[in-house]
Formats: sequence, structure tokens, C-alpha cells
Amino acid sequence: MSSRRVSLPGADELFRSSIAVVEDPVEGDPDGTGGEPAAPRSSGRVRHDEKMTVYVTADELYALESARLTLRRDHGLAVDRGRLVREAIAIALTGLDEHGGDSEVVRRLATS
Repeated sequence: MSSRRVSLPGADELFRSSIAVVEDPVEGDPDGTGGEPAAPRSSGRVRHDEKMTVYVTADELYALESARLTLRRDHGLAVDRGRLVREAIAIALTGLDEHGGDSEVVRRLATS
């Protein structure tokens, strides 16, 4: 008599890391361009393994949703709130890298 058990994946298959490690093309040249390191960019549409909870006011959430709908309606960009927030973070980090104390994020944080 044959077994009717279903073969299920083991723990190694279920919990394997989905992060690929990529070596730098040239030591000391992290982006492979031969120049300055690349500015921070949003990770875009990839699987994210880390989570961060951010609390916002009702007005901030409404503004975020309104911006998302405007991007879709006026610019044909269908993005979720998470992707919009990741892009905003990338913009803030780029400004900080490029302008330091003169960046928008420093000015806003200094006055809040």
C-alpha cells in the first residue's frame, strides 16, 4: 500500500535568505562607476525583509493617500503608499548627503 502523505518543504527551504550578496566591482568603488558613490535610491518594487512602523496623523495619512492618487491620475504612476514613502526617504537622504547642514531635511528637523 502506498503512502498518501504530501511532501512538504523543510525548514531550510522555508526560511532561506532571499538576500543576494553582490561583490563590489572594484574595491573602494561601491557603485562601479569609478567616481563618487551613488546617491541613496529607493529600493522600488522588490521584496522587503525589514519592517519599520511609523505613526502619522490622520491629516498626514490623508495627504499621503491624496499624493498617491494624484500620481496615478495626473502622471500615470500606480504606486502604493510604501513605495511613495521609500522614495521620499531616498530624496531626504540624497539631500542630506549632497547638502549636509543646508539640506531641506536638516532645516525642517531644526525647526520642528
